[in-house]
Parts: sequence; structure tokens; C-alpha cells
Amino acid sequence: MPSASHAASDSGRSVVPSLWRDSDFRSLWVGQTASQLGEHAGLVVLPLLAVLTLDASAGQLGMLRAAGQAPILLLSLFVGAWVDRWRARTVMVLTDVGRCLALGATAVAGVLGWLGLPALFVVAVVVGALSVFFDVAYQTSLVRLVERDQLVRGNSALEGSRSAAQIGGPALGGTLVSLLSAPIAVASSALFFALSFLSIRRIRRIEPLPQHAERPPRVWRRIHEGVRFVVGDASLRTVCLASAAFQFAFAATMTVYLLFLPRELHLSGTFVGLALAATGPGALLGSVLAARLPRRFGYGPVLVGAALLGDGVMLGVPALHGSAAVTVPVLLTVNFVFGTGGQLVNVTVMAVRQTVTPDGMQGRVAATITFAGMGMTPLGSLLGGFLAQEWGVRTSLLAAAAGMMLSPLLMALSPLARLGTVLPLRAPNALRPPRS
Repeated sequence: MPSASHAASDSGRSVVPSLWRDSDFRSLWVGQTASQLGEHAGLVVLPLLAVLTLDASAGQLGMLRAAGQAPILLLSLFVGAWVDRWRARTVMVLTDVGRCLALGATAVAGVLGWLGLPALFVVAVVVGALSVFFDVAYQTSLVRLVERDQLVRGNSALEGSRSAAQIGGPALGGTLVSLLSAPIAVASSALFFALSFLSIRRIRRIEPLPQHAERPPRVWRRIHEGVRFVVGDASLRTVCLASAAFQFAFAATMTVYLLFLPRELHLSGTFVGLALAATGPGALLGSVLAARLPRRFGYGPVLVGAALLGDGVMLGVPALHGSAAVTVPVLLTVNFVFGTGGQLVNVTVMAVRQTVTPDGMQGRVAATITFAGMGMTPLGSLLGGFLAQEWGVRTSLLAAAAGMMLSPLLMALSPLARLGTVLPLRAPNALRPPRS
């Protein structure tokens, strides 16, 4: 007699065609993919615009990246509490419009020569704040649109595209800057948000909002419920700690990396984009492996192994010297491996999070983990810019890359590493309404 877990897995395989035949699911997938590409391409386009067009220093670059990431730290917990009470489709549509307008105006100002660093800082904050709303909303949208037995496969499709965009988006941004110039690349990023808006607004299904008490608790109480749930679950608690360590070090690494490639290795914009683009095929391979490896070797071993491989390969980058003929092939290999490991970790972590979280807590749990992890990115970006100025680019890159290894270490020493081939399931309505 097959186990319940295998039955659920078989059910998940059988519903894939029905999901892709669902026009609402297709609209959500296309819109979410376009929005994530625009967001993560913008994370490279705006800094390159500052470096190549406005001649920003290392410290200014760190401050710009921190400004765009600060809303994650300041807003995530509140957004999670709010989104749990709103329709996700409405949130996603409005944020797409706002980001499209902000980046469109930036592109026009850049072309006309009216753009300066202060204005770019404002745009980074606005786009970052709207992205927090979108990211939390899309992570709750699928739970409200599909049946529980379709959630794993549907989420795998959405998370796969998000992770690919998170890793491949910066590569796309670098390529756009090298081919079109930085201001035109900003306009191209705005077009992704326009495509997302057009796609998501086609969703016709009315979302059933989670049930709440007649007298809803205050926002601080809802935030507290989400934080308490994450802290009380060993797997989610480890995800928070490992994510915080990784995002802090990765933000510092990327800030120095964007200086290292053009200024230390003397790579042109085309070669920078080419090197970053290698993460895209790596993410595709990671997505394929993420559908197979955890069920064969266990979620814990896959998480730890993928993080060790993906993060560890970055330690070799600061040692690179020589011409582009030597450095570019090595960078292609490094970014490919990093993309593969990163995709494996992202998809596997999302599966763990959604499986153990009840429906009425999805937004708050997602926001809590985002706050703990991505909330560290502005601090990491500031540190990266400071280190590059004080220690030099090459030494700073080595120190930041070494810091990324704390994430797999935390996972290896936690109960998360012992997760097997079957994840523990939590009842979909396990959260009781708060008492008045």
C-alpha cells in the first residue's frame, strides 16, 4: 500500500496538465515571471547606471544599493500582515503600474541628461518598496487560486521562474546595459513591469480571502503571530538564520563584484553581461535537479550540498588575473555553478516553507522570512562599499565571499540538514482565528 506522501506526489504529477490549461494560472505565471525579471534586472541596471553614467564612487554605489533594499527591512513585516487581508491580484497589479512609471521616468530623465544621484536614490527606494508588496503578494496568490493538492506543483512552477529571474535577471540587466546603454536598459526593465500588469490583470477568478475574526487583531498582533510561528518551527527558524547570513554576505559580494569586473579585470560591459548571463543556464539546470534530487537524497542533504557548492565556488573569483580570454571562461563556469546551486536552494527552501505553513499564515510567514533574510541586504551593501574603499576591491571580494559560507554551515548544524525525502505536512487550516 503506497504511503500518503507518495500518493500526494502522484496526485501532484497528475494535476500539472490541468494547471497549465488554467488560463488564470498561466496569467499568474507569465505576470510573475515578467515582474521578477524586471525587478532583478533593475538591481543591476540602476547600479551600473550610477557607475557608468554618473561616475558613482564605491561608497555611493553601496549607499544606492542599500537605499533600494531598505524597504525590505522596514516594510516586510507590515506588508505581510496587510497582504493576508487583501486580494493578491490587486496588490500585484498596482505595484506593477507604480514600478513601470518610476523606471520609465528615470529612463527619460537619463536620456535628457536630467538625472542625478539624489533622484536615483529616490527611484531606488520607491521601486524597492513596491517590490516588497509584490513579492509577498505573489507568494500568497497561488494558495488562494488553486486546490491544496495542486499547490506543490503550481508553486514549483512559480518558484522556479522566480529563482531563475533572481539569478538570471542581473545577467539580463548587464547585457541590456552593454547593448542599449544604461538609460535605455532602465526603460527595458520598465517594459517587464508593463507586461506583468497586462498579464496579471487578466486573472478572472475571485480570490477567496482567508477567514478572520469579526474583530480583526491589530497589525502588530498579526505580525507577532507570524514571527512566533516561524520562531517556533525548527525548519523555518533555520531558514531565517541561514537566509540572513547569506543575503548579508551576498549583498556585500555583489556590491564589490560590480566594481571588480570592470575596474580590476577591465572587462567591457558586454563581457560583464556575458559573465553574469551564465547564471541563467545554471538556474535552469538547478530547476531540473530540484524536481528530482530532494525526493532521492533528502531535502536536508540537497540544501546543504547545493549551498556549499554554489557559495563556495565564489571564493575563487578574487584570484582571477589576466586578459578577458582567460578570465571570462572562468567567470562563466563560476556563475553557472553558482546559478545551479542557488536555484536548488531557493526551490527547496520554498517547498519546505509552503509545506509546513497553514494557508492563513502564508503571507506573514513569507514576510517574516523576507524580513530576516532580505532585510540584511542594505547593511551588506553598505559594508561592501565600505570595504571596497578601505581594503581594496580584491581583498574585499574575498572577505565577502567567505562570509557566504556561514549559510551552509548554519544549515548543516541544524535540524534542517536532517530532513528526509518526505516533508512533514501541516493541516491547511491549522491556524485558529485569534481570540477577541
